[in-house]
Amino acid sequence: MEVYLVRHTETVCEKGICYGQSDVEILEPYDTVFQSVLNQLPKDAKLYSSPLRRCVALARYIKDNLEIDTMHQDSRLLEMNFGDWEMKNWDVIEPEDLNPWMSDFVNVRVPNGESFTDLHLRVSDFMQNELQTIHSKPIIIVAHAGVIRSFLCKISDLPLKDAFQNKVDFGAVIKIEL
Repeated sequence: MEVYLVRHTETVCEKGICYGQSDVEILEPYDTVFQSVLNQLPKDAKLYSSPLRRCVALARYIKDNLEIDTMHQDSRLLEMNFGDWEMKNWDVIEPEDLNPWMSDFVNVRVPNGESFTDLHLRVSDFMQNELQTIHSKPIIIVAHAGVIRSFLCKISDLPLKDAFQNKVDFGAVIKIEL
């Protein structure tokens, strides 16, 4: 089964802002980059999206411009919840909070947020329950860098601590076979 993992395009957030599950807008104009993404995708696919605006905007564009009837929004595809750090500059997060997480982001939860393991469990549940059956159509998933890295770790048996070995740029399209 062909699966296309698509990262949302660049957001309006300044560089250095932690915005995990904050529902931020994408940077305009985006037509050119949306068209570039579209050119890498199959027609007539099953489409899933994170429910955050930065993914939904791209997913709607894909739906409207390819032969896709329905877009399924799924909260298991949300980016990591950065809790108390949401919308803060990484530089202002207190070292006594940041350092333990930086040393072990896989297992240490952000205050009032998630660890990477928490995100990975959501993604694994999505994969097991939504992608387990054989689909006659390719699947397109519009999501976030953390979610895509989690997918790539799962399918390649890469330890979660090495997730950042997978480069996932804004607007990236990564095709995998399941």
